Amino acid sequence: FLQFIFHTYTTGFTLFNGNGTTKAEGHSVQQKQIFHGLGAISYAACVGALPLVFMNRYTLRSPFMQLVVKKLLPAPLLSVTSAFTVAVVRSPEFENGIEVMDRNGKVVGVSLKAGEKAVKETALSRAVLFGTTFFLPAVLTYLVDRAKLAKTPRAMASVRMLMITSVLAGMLPLSLSMFPPCGEIKRADLEPEIQSSTEETELFYNRGI
Repeated sequence: FLQFIFHTYTTGFTLFNGNGTTKAEGHSVQQKQIFHGLGAISYAACVGALPLVFMNRYTLRSPFMQLVVKKLLPAPLLSVTSAFTVAVVRSPEFENGIEVMDRNGKVVGVSLKAGEKAVKETALSRAVLFGTTFFLPAVLTYLVDRAKLAKTPRAMASVRMLMITSVLAGMLPLSLSMFPPCGEIKRADLEPEIQSSTEETELFYNRGI
């Protein structure tokens, strides 16, 4: 349930903060994105919870399995599923393309390659954000636990929450700055019809966040 809530929030954020080119074409695209988003949310939530379900189903309670399932797997799984939901929800952008502009903001054309680049960059930044946010606190909490700095379970829970909040606060601007919201793409990397319509060597597009 918690996995479902998390991916619902991040998917909704992705839906409302993507490139606006496809939204201007009609309600059918938005409906398609919503349906894709619901499927991605359900899939990501199931994948995220699967290791814990598997461990409980087969009563794998050894310290090693506890370490792998509860400490090591959540971060990479969350990273992959976060990138997956971005790619699914924003799939119309690399299927239909997004607008590319010159330095003056004039729309030169609609490019599939720019749409693909925008979605890939956003998915990667989202994977780095959530993967790091849940990996670093797990490592730091393990070190605190080994050093016995937190004397009670309540103190350990407070330390874990503080670490997650601190890492998230630091990683949020870092992940957003990995790729600028206004992305650049070389004219030579675009479709022939766009190359022939401008003399600009670099064009720009709205990547979204």
